[in-house]
Amino acid sequence: METPKPPKITGRDLWPGYIGVRRDTERLCAPLEIEDYGVQSMPSASPPKWHLAHTAWFFETLVLKPYLEGYKEFHPLFGRLFNSYYETLGEFHPRPQRGLLSRPTVAEAYRYRVHVDEYMARLLDQPGLPQWREIERLTVLGINHEQQHQELLLTDILHNFAASPLRPAYSAAAAQPPAGRALPLQWLEFAGGVREIGHAGGGFAYDNEGPRHKVYLEDFRLASRLATNGEFAEFVAAGGYRQPAHWLSDGWQAVREQGWAAPLYWERCGNEWWHMTLAGMRPLDMHAPVCHVGFFEAAAFAHWAGKRLPTEAEWEVAAAGVPVDGNLREKGVLQPLAVRQGGPHPLQMFGDAWEWTASAYAPYPGYRQAAGPLGEYNGKFMCGQTVLRGGSCATPAGHIRATYRNFFYPADRWQFSGIRLAEDR
Repeated sequence: METPKPPKITGRDLWPGYIGVRRDTERLCAPLEIEDYGVQSMPSASPPKWHLAHTAWFFETLVLKPYLEGYKEFHPLFGRLFNSYYETLGEFHPRPQRGLLSRPTVAEAYRYRVHVDEYMARLLDQPGLPQWREIERLTVLGINHEQQHQELLLTDILHNFAASPLRPAYSAAAAQPPAGRALPLQWLEFAGGVREIGHAGGGFAYDNEGPRHKVYLEDFRLASRLATNGEFAEFVAAGGYRQPAHWLSDGWQAVREQGWAAPLYWERCGNEWWHMTLAGMRPLDMHAPVCHVGFFEAAAFAHWAGKRLPTEAEWEVAAAGVPVDGNLREKGVLQPLAVRQGGPHPLQMFGDAWEWTASAYAPYPGYRQAAGPLGEYNGKFMCGQTVLRGGSCATPAGHIRATYRNFFYPADRWQFSGIRLAEDR
């Protein structure tokens, strides 16, 4: 039986939403051995123990300390150890050195979470407080922040495990995804003109999803599904990683400097491709969506195929009205799946793999960065990164929507990121 999708977190019924997400994080860590909690396989990843403590730090620092009278912080140095990047909140431990923190222990990190939860229960039981609207707003932000870290937990665990010669499995439940065949690719047409994108209000959204604004689009076509492993394998076999004509300049430099010859986690075993998954090493399913490619690889593949990547405005216009229904985290598969059958809508825009767009991560017209630490949440990263849309097999179903703007650097490959092609009409 499929796990029901959790409701989207709004400002109502804060405690059930809060504690449900907190327990979800801990359930994601349940398969780990104690030795797994402290591993940091690269500077961009974080140890699971750090994710556990940082998400507690967020509520402690932004909700409890300002708004709960008599709150007693858990440890005076945790504010520095588990601050991620908020300059307005003081010093923080260098990100590349998070894996060097053998202390606090994992047990202490869990006690920190219990401490914060107990005090959050007291605070959320006082809806009559004069600052309640701000408490509510920050708590909902913290819940969504923790959902982001749940996805990061899975992607970081995968990278950590891939660094081990033993190639351990995180989840046996993900070992045998249901078999399927990729549906024939169709090109769906969309009319251009003046359209609107961005969050229109109603329910939670991050500040970078607004304001809603007008854009002008030319007519375009969008692929009905993501590009598959089999299609990307053709690019690899055709020498795609050896032909600079397909690559942006910075992308070709990354290919040469980092020795890219296939997507991250692909390995040649005899005459077959295998790849590292959260179920350990598995034969590559040629019908499943290709995953763990960066923007540079996505753009090179599109050039080789004679197509292009969609802009984020094109993607959002196409996704308008499409149900948020797909291979998201609640399916429990934790890897992209071949489409098993046609759904009620010709486009499945959500789940499997985040979809690279051709759009730089930049502010929308009329965007104003908030003052203080909340202004550092999204706004200060609006330079040098590229937008992805649609969520992945590691994204909580209640967390994703058509206006959601994810962003990573063009060379980043450890996320569940894939490719949907577009073309001019």
